[in-house]
Amino acid sequence: MGNKEPIGIILLNLGGPDSLKAVRPFLYNLFSDRKIIKLGPRFLQKPLARLISTLRSKKTEGYYRLIGGKSPILDITNAQAYALEEALNKRAEEQKSRRAEVKNPDSPIHPFTDLPFFKVYVGMRYWHPFMEEVIPQIYNDGIKELIAFSLYPQYSLATSGSSLAKFEEVISKYPIKYSCIPSWHDHPLYIKALVDVIKKGMESFKTDSPIHRFTSASGGSPIHILFSAHSLPEKFINAGDPYVKQIMETIAGLIKVMPLKWHLSYQSRSGPVKWLTPSTEEKLKELAAQNIKNILVVPISFVSDHIETLYEIDILYMQMAKGLGINLRRTDSLNTHPLFIEALKHIIIKNIKEHGWIE
Repeated sequence: MGNKEPIGIILLNLGGPDSLKAVRPFLYNLFSDRKIIKLGPRFLQKPLARLISTLRSKKTEGYYRLIGGKSPILDITNAQAYALEEALNKRAEEQKSRRAEVKNPDSPIHPFTDLPFFKVYVGMRYWHPFMEEVIPQIYNDGIKELIAFSLYPQYSLATSGSSLAKFEEVISKYPIKYSCIPSWHDHPLYIKALVDVIKKGMESFKTDSPIHRFTSASGGSPIHILFSAHSLPEKFINAGDPYVKQIMETIAGLIKVMPLKWHLSYQSRSGPVKWLTPSTEEKLKELAAQNIKNILVVPISFVSDHIETLYEIDILYMQMAKGLGINLRRTDSLNTHPLFIEALKHIIIKNIKEHGWIE
């Protein structure tokens, strides 16, 4: 519609194996990335990545078997892309309808501006569809303006940084104007979406009293929130990575809206380096020692279900909590939550306006 070219959006994410056979090559791609972990000198990175991925693949395949034999992250990210494209294009459709209602749409009394359609793509870092596969398609589709949107709310060199670096490497080969959105950890609609899933998670404890009192029906034990974030080597933070600071700012935004008894821990560590502490396992033991019985886990740095939520939290930590006498629940992941999709839409529209691509 109108005379404007469509604007492209590419959602950037980690990716995940789409079958058990894909687990080993996925792990190889992951460990080959020196932005995540440096395996000795540069010339040894890929040989060591091949060795580690081979040694770990069978165990990791077992985890994926427990969650359906593959990662759901591509299906979820595709659903997010579809919902976002629909939300973005609704603006153009509404303007088209308003234009049709007036007799002289070009009259200065009705100053309509043609809005472009938006086309949303998905590009993954470590498994298909790789950005190297998707960006040529974007170019062939005639996209001349493109927004790269990192689906990691809090920026880290190991997540958003790695994805955006790969994006810029690939996009540099094409005559496409682009803009990058590296983080959005404190956007009000993102916070609002988190508040919604936290409230629903707390309601799952079948509280008798109002939500803001946080008491459970079983013995009046308070519900504690455990924010569990993906861990990082400490050296990243010591070198100035803003990841922990932005996580704390996300939490600060939440507790302004709803008071919480909260704790923070880090999950998904691997390898012999020093990682952020406390680990989620350590924190659960600590809370059990304090006789805390009801814990709602909020996977604060994840927006989509994948192995870290479906296996680590829902299976590994749930079993551990049961042994510690803890009633552990998890909030729903944001996935295609309407407020989350609305947040993405608002962030993108603001970015595009700042670049003068639409008024």
